[in-house]
Amino acid sequence: MPLLQVEDLRVQFHTDDGVVRAVDGASFNLEPGEALGIVGESGSGKSVTNLAILGLIPQPPGKIDSGRALFHGRDLLKMSQKELQTVRGHKIAMIFQDPMTSLNPFLTVAEQLTEVTRLHLKYTAKRALDHAVTMLERVGIPAAARRVHDYPHQFSGGMRQRVMVAMALSCKPEIIIADEPTTALDVTIQAQILDLMRQLQREEGTAIILITHSLGVVANLCGRVSVMYAGKFVEEAPVDRLFARPRHPYTLGLLQSIPRLDEKRGDRLHPIQGQPPDMIRLPSGCAFHPRCPFKVDKCVEEVPPLFTSPEGTRYACFVDVTAVREEAAAK
Repeated sequence: MPLLQVEDLRVQFHTDDGVVRAVDGASFNLEPGEALGIVGESGSGKSVTNLAILGLIPQPPGKIDSGRALFHGRDLLKMSQKELQTVRGHKIAMIFQDPMTSLNPFLTVAEQLTEVTRLHLKYTAKRALDHAVTMLERVGIPAAARRVHDYPHQFSGGMRQRVMVAMALSCKPEIIIADEPTTALDVTIQAQILDLMRQLQREEGTAIILITHSLGVVANLCGRVSVMYAGKFVEEAPVDRLFARPRHPYTLGLLQSIPRLDEKRGDRLHPIQGQPPDMIRLPSGCAFHPRCPFKVDKCVEEVPPLFTSPEGTRYACFVDVTAVREEAAAK
């Protein structure tokens, strides 16, 4: 049985210009101990999907129109804020995108790290502080017993992100939602953060939802990936299969727009043409068709359902781009 089961989630934002359908029928499962990547361009609905699960969507202007998010059989979307407070940080923790704005600049790291264990685990002040030091040591903060009393601005970007990881892991949650955990970090620090998350997943059995626009980060950590476009999941597959045989034109476009070490020297990248759609005025049919080089007449008129390929990849497209490319290469 999945640890988390999200079904037909729909989230809207009511603005002066109209209704933004940020998430439009998203469904996915997360198994115990699994690392699931959710990728897509900015504005595709990745973060909103997971914020909605934890009840962190401001209402208004946001509104969860429909759907279920079953965690141990209980629907998170129907819980009161008081009930959600017993889940957030304890059973499901989140690493937010920008650690500088996620950490309170007026409080020391000790005050922020001890709050979660005192609230959820009922630790005494001394035990909570000792646990905070242990967690900082575990995520690689040097001189943790001294640094725990520093303020966030006294840490580098990579160290602040490690503090966020330590905070997320303090109560040994069953699920960690990591929203762009390596954004704005240099490559060395990115690798260290990913190695740390992989180690914690292996040692604690924690399930991870990794939200990112980087397929390279997904390949480094995840076993399965879901691709999101204009509020919908358009492809889902194991990472190796998705890289080898993408079925949706958008997934293919993402893969062709990043450099590869196995490509010939001097080969040009192929960026996706056009811009992401206006979420207030989505095009008819498939939302990707204005940018798609494989589109057919049907794409303009109908929204494609999720098809399943022979090897199990799920994709929302009337055209199997891998099959089309293989046929063209055989001629």
